[in-house]
Amino acid sequence: MTVSHVDSPTYGTVGTDAALQIRPVSLGGSRLSRAVQSGTAGREWYAERPTSAAQWSAHAKAVRESLRGTDWLTALAPAFAATGLAAERLAKAAAGGVVVTTGQQPGLFGGPTYTWSKAMSALAFANELEQATGMPVAPVFWAATDDADWMEAAVTYVATAKGLLRATLAGPATEGVAMADVALGDLRQARGALAAGCGSAAHQSVLDTVDAAYVPHVTIGAAYVQLLRAMLEPMGIAVLDAAHPAFRLHADSFLRQALRAAPAVQEALRIRVQEIQAAGFAPQVEVVDGLSLVFHSRLESQGDEVNRVRERVPVESAAGVAREAEAGSLGANVLLRPVMERALLPTVCYLAGPGEYAYFAQVSPVARALQAAEPVAAPRWACELVETDMLARQESLGLDDASLRDPHAAEQQVARDHLDESVSDTMERLRVTLDTQVRALRESLTGESAPVAQEVVQGLARDLGHRLDRFERRLVAGVKRRETDALRDVAALRAALRPTGQSPERVLNIVPLLARYGPDLLSAMCTAAGPHARALVSGTAERA
Repeated sequence: MTVSHVDSPTYGTVGTDAALQIRPVSLGGSRLSRAVQSGTAGREWYAERPTSAAQWSAHAKAVRESLRGTDWLTALAPAFAATGLAAERLAKAAAGGVVVTTGQQPGLFGGPTYTWSKAMSALAFANELEQATGMPVAPVFWAATDDADWMEAAVTYVATAKGLLRATLAGPATEGVAMADVALGDLRQARGALAAGCGSAAHQSVLDTVDAAYVPHVTIGAAYVQLLRAMLEPMGIAVLDAAHPAFRLHADSFLRQALRAAPAVQEALRIRVQEIQAAGFAPQVEVVDGLSLVFHSRLESQGDEVNRVRERVPVESAAGVAREAEAGSLGANVLLRPVMERALLPTVCYLAGPGEYAYFAQVSPVARALQAAEPVAAPRWACELVETDMLARQESLGLDDASLRDPHAAEQQVARDHLDESVSDTMERLRVTLDTQVRALRESLTGESAPVAQEVVQGLARDLGHRLDRFERRLVAGVKRRETDALRDVAALRAALRPTGQSPERVLNIVPLLARYGPDLLSAMCTAAGPHARALVSGTAERA
């Protein structure tokens, strides 16, 4: 596999013979997320993050001591179902260490590339922290299979030679049902789109792994977990299934406590939202008055099917639900989940994406209201995976990333570039001549004796300019019809480099690249994440 990584936050052409480049990029995110990453705002809203190996060691020991006497791994072993190196690292962490976590809700065929960037970020950081502290550190990926976001789980995108292709499950769409309870169903369209993105894959084993996980009768959550485990466990990353009955039962006591404290939690969140707004930012998570941070699942008949539907528990009935709810029927929303995770696992740090890092500003008041430990978060490593031939094609067409973000700018630029040079020169001379002659006409028609007002001349200039613009658009449209190969290249470039105007990490599925370059691509990503991990341990990374 010919893969290189470039330690640069900028996106530009890099001279290399590698077929694929791993290019670290800024994490980005909302104004709030960027501000707390850079340390310009919000430091007081976050649990303090260690800034040296000694501080991380002290923090890790405190985290480990906080769960002394609890056999968390035995209780959660069925939800991990870990094997191989992942099981070994978990066992060592349970015996005398800690874990580093990250996570993501289910995505079709693993979801966007950032799912894997997160996992490699956690692995790199766990390795670096273990070396710096001498303490066992296990990387854990939290698979949020209890999430009910159908669109996030049922759609993914692949880049093809013809442009961006959308792979989607047939449905029907569900609402309020955890992905652990929704069957995949008809996979033909989605699998066909994935195949189109893979092309003639050199590593068939990757697609075999995908096909073993994604079969119609299993649930979206189960398929996601199986794929993650198949790819991540050999690297030492354990995958926790958040919807597994063993996890639900283990979390039950904490969630009942959260229900009993629902009024205090709501008041603490209200104050924090006011603080964030007073600082000029928008809170990442909308806090709905009257609703607790706990979900309650119940069985509901829908035709011939019986589904488990989850609903947020109102604050006014939270105490009653805490007393009466069936064991294992409760779940946490995004603001409660980090506090729950820290209470159940010896989590020394959570590696967060841009949205998650922003909502951690609302997590600390939840922990304080529950008198629970505040979870420590750090921004994850981010990257773009770019095939070198795409960069060469981009350079040959003279397109920058800004033009690729615009849905029409790149096509217009390429079409103009393919206009016959004599036609372009003639059009330019015509515009200059028109401007010159209109200016002369305006100067000739001045004074009280002029037969027409200056506004009439200005109107003529506008009309003639509009006619020239319309004629040029027709010229460009004609070139577009003729230069189909060049415009196909633009579609392929946009799909690979700026799909839907965004970073490919945020949109594209990684499976086609894994199928072309092999699973070692993940190892190369982990290596590329190393400098970011070392910066987190040393305290030189951007801080909240």
